[in-house]
Amino acid sequence: MGLIRLEGPGDPRTSDYRNLTDTQLRRRLEPANGLYIAESSKVLRRAIDAGHSPRSFFLAEKWLPGLSDIIDRFPEVPAFIGDEATLEQITGFHLHRGALAAMNRPAPKTLDEVLAGARRVAVLEDMVDHTNLGALFRSAAALGIDAVLISPRCADPLYRRAIRVSMGSVFQVPWVRLTDWPGQLSALREAGFTIGALALGPDSVPVQDVGTAGHERLALVLGTEGEGLSAGALAETDLSLQIPMHAGVDSLNVAAAAAVAFWECRYRGL
Repeated sequence: MGLIRLEGPGDPRTSDYRNLTDTQLRRRLEPANGLYIAESSKVLRRAIDAGHSPRSFFLAEKWLPGLSDIIDRFPEVPAFIGDEATLEQITGFHLHRGALAAMNRPAPKTLDEVLAGARRVAVLEDMVDHTNLGALFRSAAALGIDAVLISPRCADPLYRRAIRVSMGSVFQVPWVRLTDWPGQLSALREAGFTIGALALGPDSVPVQDVGTAGHERLALVLGTEGEGLSAGALAETDLSLQIPMHAGVDSLNVAAAAAVAFWECRYRGL
């Protein structure tokens, strides 16, 4: 199809990009339509490198030279070009990070697929903040987490903000949305994982002790912001671990706590 220059904001072919700032709407619309939005040239390139396929591109003329190689790779995919005012009317915000692309969602992975060969996995219960989710995925990619499992009510890792904060790391780390929570935690135990909960409790042990205990396969379970882990999830875990605190601080942001735990509990070989 090549380049399509927009004459105004009413072009029906740009429906994938409308109302991007309406989080509730997009959380329903994008998975239902089998798409997600990649924002920024860097994230778009990482999505392409991960094997994801674009359904269209959306950018201002000034960003075209920097993405011409990508657009040329997909001559059958429309590239919508417009002035900044028109693009902002369609999306609801100013595109200051370069291009957007509507991407086809990859086929969901199965639990067996993401656990195959994994030694360290993160399990997230009801994490709803896209910024925390994106930051956690970035730490997971950097610190040796082989897969991420998310509960049914977790935020969407392929939501635009989560992707952006993760710098595209959500494309690198295999993940799966569980359907039976917390029942499917038993599948981890059956696969040989020790299941550790990041939670304060009378029997909690320092995270560094768990990290040096030589667990061949370890799953770290983290709870939602503020509420922490549910009683049902805690009942399915084998041990509880905590990060020692100083200066009267009682906790860390969940994404920060995850990064500490991922590093301390990294696989060190047997």
